[in-house]
Amino acid sequence: MGAVARFLLLLLWSCLAAADEQSLVLKSGETLRYHQVEGDKESARPAATALLRHLAAGEIEAAALLSNAPKRRYEELERYLANVGPDEFRRVYGQYFFPENRVVAEFAAGPRRLIIWDLGEAGHRLAAQYYVEVEGRFLMDDVPSEERARLTELLQSYRAKARPPAATSPARTD
Repeated sequence: MGAVARFLLLLLWSCLAAADEQSLVLKSGETLRYHQVEGDKESARPAATALLRHLAAGEIEAAALLSNAPKRRYEELERYLANVGPDEFRRVYGQYFFPENRVVAEFAAGPRRLIIWDLGEAGHRLAAQYYVEVEGRFLMDDVPSEERARLTELLQSYRAKARPPAATSPARTD
């Protein structure tokens, strides 16, 4: 393959990759560049499933180890478990596996992921999980950062677009 053909192929590949990229202008005026994750290759969903399985089983130590701040995550889970009790704790996290609850989107911005769940059994409330790729594996992102704050703005934008329009009364005709 000649140099011109390789250049054209590279140009075509770059254009296709850029076509998948989306952007959001943030409150700060910065632009967040992200793309929707399709398939398992670059997805944090397997990590999210593993974390939720541990939580649904009440295994807070194992779940905390799937965080980039395991001590902090363990302490938060321990407080929540003490507050609601083991049965309610397992019930809350087990709900993610109900058929009416499903992932509706996953977005990537660099090594970070935002997974959005539609909790159908909870009135279609949209819930989110944040992950970050560290040394080739995804961990729950429990460390506050500018990058995570940017993904929170993306979540807010997604929620605003997903919200059905307010009900309006039909116009009177008499």
